[in-house]
Amino acid sequence: MREFKFTHTLNTSSRWTYDLLVKWGVPEDLAAFVNLFLLLFALIGIVYVFHYVVRRILRIALIRFSKRSKFKFFHHLLNNRFPHFLAQCAPLILVNAVIPTLFSDFPDMIKPMNAITDVYMVFIVIWMLMALIKASGDDLRTKSTFREKPIDSYIQVIRMILYLMGAVVIFSHLTGQSPIAFFTAMGAISAVLLLMFKDTIMGFVASIQVTANDTVRIGDWITMTKYGADGDVIAINLTTVKVQNFDKTITTIPTYSLISDSFQNWRGMSEAGGRRIKRAILIKQATIRFITPAEVEEFKKIQSLTSYIEHRQKDIDKNNERLGIDKSLLINGRNLTNAGLYRKYIDNYLNSHSGTHKKMTMMVRHLAPTPNGLPIELYAFTSTTKWADYEYIMADIFDHMIAAARYFDLQIYETEASGDTTTISFNDPLTVSRQPVSNPAKL
Repeated sequence: MREFKFTHTLNTSSRWTYDLLVKWGVPEDLAAFVNLFLLLFALIGIVYVFHYVVRRILRIALIRFSKRSKFKFFHHLLNNRFPHFLAQCAPLILVNAVIPTLFSDFPDMIKPMNAITDVYMVFIVIWMLMALIKASGDDLRTKSTFREKPIDSYIQVIRMILYLMGAVVIFSHLTGQSPIAFFTAMGAISAVLLLMFKDTIMGFVASIQVTANDTVRIGDWITMTKYGADGDVIAINLTTVKVQNFDKTITTIPTYSLISDSFQNWRGMSEAGGRRIKRAILIKQATIRFITPAEVEEFKKIQSLTSYIEHRQKDIDKNNERLGIDKSLLINGRNLTNAGLYRKYIDNYLNSHSGTHKKMTMMVRHLAPTPNGLPIELYAFTSTTKWADYEYIMADIFDHMIAAARYFDLQIYETEASGDTTTISFNDPLTVSRQPVSNPAKL
């Protein structure tokens, strides 16, 4: 009834303006065009006001629902402009109703204009559905269960399906043919479409496999040398994966490369709660030697080694006595070495260090000798996975390892030797004496 009254009022206004223009001496054909443009401008103004009022009412209603309700869904609807799209329905229905009256002087334009409004209505419905889906996706991201899932990939797939359905509806409406004819035409160009959407199809398949196998989650730290990626995954889309590197740059990786190429995911390290330290220092092999009985007493002054040396020395002495070893020559039988005591000292130091993970593998070992010296490798895990804390703990441990080496009369290899070397006198372990080196290369 209201629509009929509005149409009747518009028809009356149209006739009145047309008659007024003719009365002013405007030719009838020109008066019809001028009258049409005046009515179009008036209708645009009415539609704008109508849309603004409806949108405002919807926004206020959603804001109140959002404040009163514990659900964040209404807030996400606002962020995705759902009121804006929904408010367009009412003005569009009004426009569709007044088109016959508006173009009464141009009847050939009525059908095309109705077709345009119908097509636009299809797009509005798709936009409203997409706003609902995006709001649902934003709401799911706030939940811990879905926070690390590639929701964007699924949203993009749904968007493609909606636009495909919209294209079918528009095709059927404009041509008057059934949807079967549309799919028949699509089948004829399927090869071209497959070529055009190759990356999209591969990305969709990859997204399903990545999710099903739990290969990558949003927030994972991954390293992919091929693409120069080394950082956290911030988005997984249908065709691309975005990685924010540690220098704050963004690297874009094709989604299907996550199943076709090799990459490193550090999630296991993060979940385990410990980050590995695997680093070696090079000891000059010429400085590795047996410990004399007199020096054993001096090494006992190192508190963390006292009980170990006493127990170990008793075992060695018993073994040498049982075998009748002649200890006038130090090489005979079993002996303690400065490198062995050094390794044990570092092992004890690691076990007492507050920054090491005591429930994970921890050892100090020899690697194969090299021309640059004997590598003594530390293999352990820190009690934290935070990068800054990890670097601090590792530096603290190796500072101590390097500084402690001289107390065992060991020298660390350097490619460019300094002009002198520092040694420890075990007559006074706390006294550091400097002895000039005539030929550093011989060290």
